[in-house]
Amino acid sequence: MDDKRAPPPSGEATRSVMCQLVSAEGENLGAAVYLPQNIGPPQLQDIVNQLLRNEDKLPYAFYIADEELAVQLGAYMQQKNANVEVTLRIVYQPQAVFRIRPVNRCSATIAGHTEAVLAVSFSPDGRCLASGSGDTTVRFWDLNTQTPMFTCKGHKNWVLCIAWSPDGKHLVSGSKSGELILWDPKTGNQLGTAMTGHRKWITAVSWEPVHLQSPSRRFVSASKDGDARIWDITTRKCVISLTGHTNAVTCVKWGGDGLIYTGSEDCSIKVWETTQGKLVKTLQGHGHWVNSLALSTEYVLRTGAYDHTGKTYSTPEEMKAAALSRYEKMRGNAPERLVSGSDDFTMFLWEPTMSKQPKARMTGHQKVVNHVYFSPDGQWLASASFDKSVKLWNGITGKFVAAFRGHVADVYQISWSADSRLLLSGSKDSTLKVWDIRARKLKQDLPGHADEVYAVDWSPDGEKVVSGGKDRALKLWMN
Repeated sequence: MDDKRAPPPSGEATRSVMCQLVSAEGENLGAAVYLPQNIGPPQLQDIVNQLLRNEDKLPYAFYIADEELAVQLGAYMQQKNANVEVTLRIVYQPQAVFRIRPVNRCSATIAGHTEAVLAVSFSPDGRCLASGSGDTTVRFWDLNTQTPMFTCKGHKNWVLCIAWSPDGKHLVSGSKSGELILWDPKTGNQLGTAMTGHRKWITAVSWEPVHLQSPSRRFVSASKDGDARIWDITTRKCVISLTGHTNAVTCVKWGGDGLIYTGSEDCSIKVWETTQGKLVKTLQGHGHWVNSLALSTEYVLRTGAYDHTGKTYSTPEEMKAAALSRYEKMRGNAPERLVSGSDDFTMFLWEPTMSKQPKARMTGHQKVVNHVYFSPDGQWLASASFDKSVKLWNGITGKFVAAFRGHVADVYQISWSADSRLLLSGSKDSTLKVWDIRARKLKQDLPGHADEVYAVDWSPDGEKVVSGGKDRALKLWMN
């Protein structure tokens, strides 16, 4: 045995185990070391904090082969009948300092919409709520009194998607007739005339991140007409058309590096720069329509400068600086990752700034992948499918981790708790379910809707969940 490592002190060979601490990105934290078998997660946490020279102690979870370590090393070795001679790779993952309690009861059922609720979204600071419906209205709701605040009329057709600007000052809605309307959440007033140009319905909207531009001015819309368009809200005009897809554009994301990603029924994903709208590259690999895109940085892009502390900002510059610091901290040294979900039952994990080739192909769903979403810390990736399951993947490698089964019909939409510990899903079976990521099991079953649940969102402050669907009701859930 040609092993250059120093052997453990005599008599301790059986009581210690060679371990290599590894970051979630796969980087070794120092050299491999012998650790006593009576060490568990609390001691490992101290070691990692020491090695990383963290001034404030941070909480970490530890994983061996994608399974969380919950016991001492010796007990783990016994359970797994593991070979003491082999170096144990222990992956450490930072955990959110704050904890979010699972929602477990419906605190309000709010009537108002006269047709199905198709979109729901909390504001970036989690204090306000908006919804869009087949009744052609956008509504703002008062979360303190749990009553309707404003009913916004202006669309002539179903409201299919809504999106808050990351500074929280505007909401844009897109309709089945292809127009976009800008609203003032404080008054419920429509700002200017509808923005027109798309020839078919709007499928998705995404705002320019606030760390790139504050106050928020530009957003991008995707349409069934095959184009994406960048709009300026001060002039309410389209400033750039992103043309090149040969079929409907189904999804769009404005990334933290200033690139726009569009997914289409032409099976491709296109990457655009945003000063002139030039095509940077095309990502190919899917054998059918691309339905959903998600970015590893999506949560910080959505919430901008706002975090769980509830801090407010007096100037756009202050907000931009805070958002930039949050974005850089979340991204670290790694490139922004993109995941695409498709009608071909598969997903691809990409690092678009690094390569045109996918980093991983993720298979296992038996039907259409309808929605994909990274956890706020970027460590996990969840996918919802018409095969009635929600699947969990490693957000960095794309490796399959677990399947959550419990829904008895198509799963339409998923949303994460801000601490990345819980996942919410809404289904055609009329229920919402909350899944525990660490225990890999159902935490809470939330029945109550009278029909299919189309839309769900977990507020960025972690306090509330909203759901809406075919029964026209909005439900607020609390813990």
